[in-house]
Amino acid sequence: MSDRRIAIRRVRPSQQRARPADSAALGFGRYFSDHFFATEFDRPNGWHLTRIEPMRMLQIDPAAICLHYGQEVFEGLKAYRGADDGIYLFRWRKNAERLQKSCKRLIMECVDEEFFGRAIKSLVLLDREWIPRDPSCSLYIRPTLIATDPFLGVRPGDEYAFYVIVGPVGPYYPEGFRPIRIWVSEEDVRAVRGGLGEAKTAANYAHSLCAQKKATTLGYAQVLWLDAIEHKWVEEVGTMNIFFVLRDEVVTPPLAGTILPGVTRDSVLALCRHWGMTVRERPIGIAEVIDAARSGELKECFGTGTAAVIAPVGVLAYQGRDVQVHDNTVGPVARRLYETLTRIQRGEEPDPFGWVERIDRTDLEELALSQV
Repeated sequence: MSDRRIAIRRVRPSQQRARPADSAALGFGRYFSDHFFATEFDRPNGWHLTRIEPMRMLQIDPAAICLHYGQEVFEGLKAYRGADDGIYLFRWRKNAERLQKSCKRLIMECVDEEFFGRAIKSLVLLDREWIPRDPSCSLYIRPTLIATDPFLGVRPGDEYAFYVIVGPVGPYYPEGFRPIRIWVSEEDVRAVRGGLGEAKTAANYAHSLCAQKKATTLGYAQVLWLDAIEHKWVEEVGTMNIFFVLRDEVVTPPLAGTILPGVTRDSVLALCRHWGMTVRERPIGIAEVIDAARSGELKECFGTGTAAVIAPVGVLAYQGRDVQVHDNTVGPVARRLYETLTRIQRGEEPDPFGWVERIDRTDLEELALSQV
């Protein structure tokens, strides 16, 4: 990094945004805090103009490469208000690592891990009053990196902007921690090997909207994607990785280039192994899943992701039929994982993995250059 210092310009009191008073009405992704973090890159200067300033509209050229050729990657993580009214971050280094891998896949410049941490910590600490006190809520953090140089032609950018926005969120699904209904897509596909499936880039999510609209129209919360070649191997859900409890095993599809390497997915695998459960990352066909659900051998199904943490699945819709899982109720493995992860994230339970970092408001002075 060419400039590791952070200049802070606080919002004027008269321009402060109204913080939502009712945490039950937060929803997800609707509200944003008073400030955002930003820094810029070009070849002569490297990363520079690093600052936190009042939230405003972005100013980029209409010919910016990100708008025409899709050079955009992002991350999603959370800050939590937890034990002793502390502020906690969960495995942010994994998000920094994944951002770097996404940038490599899209031939983009990237900030390093240490600077990524400074950026999110500074912004979270400055806008700490936006972190909800309701234990079912949190502060969502969205780091984003885009190519900004104006050029109409297919090539990697030479100029980039990295920015971070934060906002209070409630449960991702309106149902809360209750089983959701998932529709298995038999026609639309998400990714193929050698493509963008393992990168957290806007293109992956844009591509999913068509199938998601079909699912929503039919009354389902999410899409379960199958492989693009044979249309029979389970891959992931639209916004989550997917897990199955088959007989006495916890099973999830392997990372093979077509699904996102979720931070929560990795955490669930570590916890299950820590508890002595049999865990397998292996290809699993949709026919095996449906047959096991009908026979009762499929004990549980749940999704994992930063937004929902753990989302139990009560119904799988395949070939025009609904198949129930665990009598459409929350299973013991999903419940244990949800309760354990959310307590660890808030510093309320011992963390044997070193996943959680508590940050204090005094750290802000060390992270920033000046406040003007």
